[in-house]
Amino acid sequence: MENQTVKVTLGKRSYDILIGPGLVVSAGKEIANRFPERRVVVVTDENVAALHLGMLTQSLHDSGIDVVPVVVKAGEKSKCFETLENVVDQILDNRLERGDFVIAFGGGVVGDLAGFAAGIVRRGMNFIQIPTSLLAQVDSSVGGKTGIDTRQGKNLVGVFYQPKLVIADTEILDTLPEREFRAGYAEVAKYGLINQPDFFSWLEKNWRQIFLGGHERIEAIAQSCRSKAEVVAHDEHESGERALLNLGHTFGHALETVTNYDSARLVHGEGVAIGMVLAHQFSNYLGLCPADVATRVETHLSTVGLPVALQDVPGGVPDAETLMKIISQDKKVEHGSLTFILTRGLGQSFIAKNVPPEKVLAFLKQKLGEK
Repeated sequence: MENQTVKVTLGKRSYDILIGPGLVVSAGKEIANRFPERRVVVVTDENVAALHLGMLTQSLHDSGIDVVPVVVKAGEKSKCFETLENVVDQILDNRLERGDFVIAFGGGVVGDLAGFAAGIVRRGMNFIQIPTSLLAQVDSSVGGKTGIDTRQGKNLVGVFYQPKLVIADTEILDTLPEREFRAGYAEVAKYGLINQPDFFSWLEKNWRQIFLGGHERIEAIAQSCRSKAEVVAHDEHESGERALLNLGHTFGHALETVTNYDSARLVHGEGVAIGMVLAHQFSNYLGLCPADVATRVETHLSTVGLPVALQDVPGGVPDAETLMKIISQDKKVEHGSLTFILTRGLGQSFIAKNVPPEKVLAFLKQKLGEK
């Protein structure tokens, strides 16, 4: 199996994404060669620490790198001011300098949290992502979005802050619970649905091999990273086309908010899966997208084992009016107008501004069987 390297091109701030099996074991050597004589703080969560922290710490120590581990509770609820303060305090208490490194070793929650800490401590420390979930490897570890959640919604406080390096060990994904792997797969499928219909068709044929591992997994991750790297290079701060990467996220984030970020009920990728199906169905409702395309998307995500409907959220969801109030807090709202990522067909997504709230509300009522 050939390892792959994808470059995120941002001028002097360009960086590599290394993709392949066994890369955590060689991470210390890779980091020491690229960034000699630096100390690191490794931010991780309890689950990843129990399984993999010893392996990473040993790799770093073997390459002469001094390591300070910081372990937070697992789950979305760690993306909060209290945990951020704890991480920042430990970085400062251990006297890490501006030129030292914060390493995010975990899934999307750890990456967002550690990246935000790196971006604000000493007005910006060096930052490395070593994502341990499929979702983080193909999406959240690439592109520099960091942040935490608040009671008003998800990811409303944060900064754009690019890493110096991303190390995506495809073998480490074998220890993920299948539910977490499936949730990450939703973000892989997203890239096909944005603007690569051929990739989506390839996923329909090869998804089982991606789940099993091997070269299909490496290729799926590399293609996802290439897609995201290209968008980020053109629109780093999401002022234009990068918003396409939020396909399914407006609906999905609302569902995460109403479930109070309870991972027992819904994790991010599951919300995105439901959101992408709703985005295609809403596009059909508006007369933009053929019904058979929306059905094809729903069928594939359902076949993989992902939730695809509002009714699939354990414990149910509130009424359409409540969902609309949360959607109106979305980061993509401009001057009170709603922005959605909609589609005209398979792989034909576009940014739709000034979407009438009454149309969204009527659609949600229809999906929930309300009058």
